[in-house]
Amino acid sequence: MLYIIKYKSDKIYHCWRNKAITLSYVKLFHTICIVITTALLILSAFAPAFAEKIYVVERERGRLAVIEDGALSGEIENLGNLNHATVKFNKNFMYVISRDGCLSQIDIRSDRLLRQVNAGKSGIGFIFIDGMVAVANYDPYDVVILDEDLNTLKKIETTSRNVGIKSWKRFLIFALMDKDEIWVLDSKKNFEMHKTIKNAGSMPFDALMSKNKYIVGFFNEGSVGMLDAKTMKYSKRELRMGEGEAVFKIPHFGTWGVYKDSAFIPAVGERRLHIVDINSFKHIGYIDLIGLPVFVAISPDGRYIAVNYSGDKEDFLTVVDVKNRKVLNDIKAGKRIMHIRFSDDSRRLYLSSYFDNTVRVLDTDEWKVLSGITVPTPSGIFILPSVNKGK
Repeated sequence: MLYIIKYKSDKIYHCWRNKAITLSYVKLFHTICIVITTALLILSAFAPAFAEKIYVVERERGRLAVIEDGALSGEIENLGNLNHATVKFNKNFMYVISRDGCLSQIDIRSDRLLRQVNAGKSGIGFIFIDGMVAVANYDPYDVVILDEDLNTLKKIETTSRNVGIKSWKRFLIFALMDKDEIWVLDSKKNFEMHKTIKNAGSMPFDALMSKNKYIVGFFNEGSVGMLDAKTMKYSKRELRMGEGEAVFKIPHFGTWGVYKDSAFIPAVGERRLHIVDINSFKHIGYIDLIGLPVFVAISPDGRYIAVNYSGDKEDFLTVVDVKNRKVLNDIKAGKRIMHIRFSDDSRRLYLSSYFDNTVRVLDTDEWKVLSGITVPTPSGIFILPSVNKGK
């Protein structure tokens, strides 16, 4: 289609079907386009903050709060004692284990509780492996293997409380808190013993799995251990630089504290983060903090680290620049901050303020509070992975 524009005086004549369009109409059309474009840009700027579906543990109520579009959209009830809870996603389901060993399966499309079993009297964590669920218990002293429909397949006696349960390929790896050991079981051989690390360290309490490296922390010594799941070689690295303080809440390890080849590890009894190179297992530095760290979360874009605390600084959030490894800000953000989690696009930080009964949303450009969502006694924050959305 051919358009010819002729200019004459203050009008524009469009020689197609002999219709004339005045200059004022053109200006109006351009103005409307600008307004619509601006509105779309503003909406797109705010949309990522609220497009995520978020589940928040209601610590004292045995429920998960469901947050969608920046507002509380519902609750999932009767999930057990959630004073300590672990939430993980697998296919179209979410699994939750409570402190009293209640393991629940929830359909994430309808947020409906489908199945529930007692995997133990005191559960501490679980992991998926080869289409199965492996649960680590404090009480009884065992690891329980279930299928994805929560039917028990096997119980593995350990004579110890069990922590830091992870998987790598066919191997199930966990630590025995009361025996100072690490066990590696082979899922392809009915979970028979593949490797035992004795005298791994004094009182292991948590672990993370980054690629093929299993990194475990110890409560009674200032060191971490690392097991290479490829070679099954084990080594330890001393981190603590002095006498530690009394710990109010045990720090948590996780891949949320790993960026590229560096693990940022919350110290036990020290007001600092230790930095460990995962490949060489060298201690490459530390970052001093205002309090005793609990959770360390790194933004997906690798720009920021967020840290929360137990004890005298439990109301504070610290923001660290990853590149320079310098503290940018210490923010008093709520009464007892229990958990922190970055949005998938790194533009927002969610935090749960226990005594404020609020989940707050912070902007990561200026670190100002954008909104607050009322949730009773909030604790752990879990974002539905994008791979699970729309299924």
